[in-house]
Amino acid sequence: MTDRLGELSAAGVAIWLDDLSRTRLSSGGLDQLRREKHLVGVTSNPTIFAKALSDADEYNWQLKDLAIRGVDVEEAVRLLTTYDVRWACDVMRPAYDASAGVDGRVSIEVDPRLAHESEKTVAEAGALWWLIDRPNLFIKIPATEAGLPAITATLAQGISVNVTLIFGLDRYSQVMEAFLAGLEQAKANGHDLSKIGSVASFFVSRVDTEVDKRLEKIGSDEAKALRGKAAIANARLAYERYCEVFGSDRWRALADAGAHPQRPLWASTSTKNPDYRDVIYVEELIASGTVNTMPESVIHAFADHGEVRGDTVTGGYDEARKAFDGLLAVGVDMADVIATLEREGVEKFEASWLELLDGVKKSLAEAARGAGQPGRIAKGNAQAAEKAGGNA
Repeated sequence: MTDRLGELSAAGVAIWLDDLSRTRLSSGGLDQLRREKHLVGVTSNPTIFAKALSDADEYNWQLKDLAIRGVDVEEAVRLLTTYDVRWACDVMRPAYDASAGVDGRVSIEVDPRLAHESEKTVAEAGALWWLIDRPNLFIKIPATEAGLPAITATLAQGISVNVTLIFGLDRYSQVMEAFLAGLEQAKANGHDLSKIGSVASFFVSRVDTEVDKRLEKIGSDEAKALRGKAAIANARLAYERYCEVFGSDRWRALADAGAHPQRPLWASTSTKNPDYRDVIYVEELIASGTVNTMPESVIHAFADHGEVRGDTVTGGYDEARKAFDGLLAVGVDMADVIATLEREGVEKFEASWLELLDGVKKSLAEAARGAGQPGRIAKGNAQAAEKAGGNA
């Protein structure tokens, strides 16, 4: 049988899973994906945790202990989620060791309510880093205006960072600048740059969802012909910028000191429009030195019928620019699209975090009373969190 995921890995794409739960850990499912599906990384987010804690009884014993100790809900959430991430780091450690620290990474996000507060984000990143205490951890920090200095400051402390919620090219350039500045400061602070990792999570399918909605509203034949073009074009032009920055003299000086590049990570790669091929955001974004974080369903879909046609990114820069010119010509304001997506991305993760807090609060109360089935967050909360949506 054709090993399509093996071919994808050989083409330079690191396969990561966009999901995490204690059930997946305790069943051995995560380790099986690592061993059998070329999986070399894991991402989590508030929505993923809200769903995980609503669906599994494996959290009961820990919730009971937390309730007996009288731990407040925010600390309980921190302890529940970091337990899972620490466990996942241990499962993925073989991939970390085999890649000299490049892969085998597991990501946990700072409280999304801190997205517009730099100092608190840095402090929370440090607290999560110390609490989980694994070298293959990534701390996720959103690429908001306030997030940029937090990214630099966190890296400067020797902490590895997954920069999330990147939608636009200009913001991506700012993220790479924050990364370079962070590594330069880390070097000055005496940190071993070879131990510091980073990825830049560039969201894909959500761009098409927002742009296609606007194209449908415009309604012309020219506009409708551009549906499904924006996200891939956006990501390809992001990779072009990546190649420019990581081919610079500034980067070479850091590489000579042992630094690894900040790889582009294609996030939100499940297809939202059923009219599109289910693996389109994998097949059309194959390039060396990238990461694609996928829901398990997309991993299995690609293993079944995905096509690896070599590099599908670097030869598409001109086509991508033409797609952007076409969007401008029909009246799509990409700057407004990007601003809308960033704002909504933060809001969705905040909503999921609040649902998570509310569900854990109720479960702690049940555990304290010694009644019911502690650990199961109300299904309504899970459904609300799932509607809030979000990958990576």
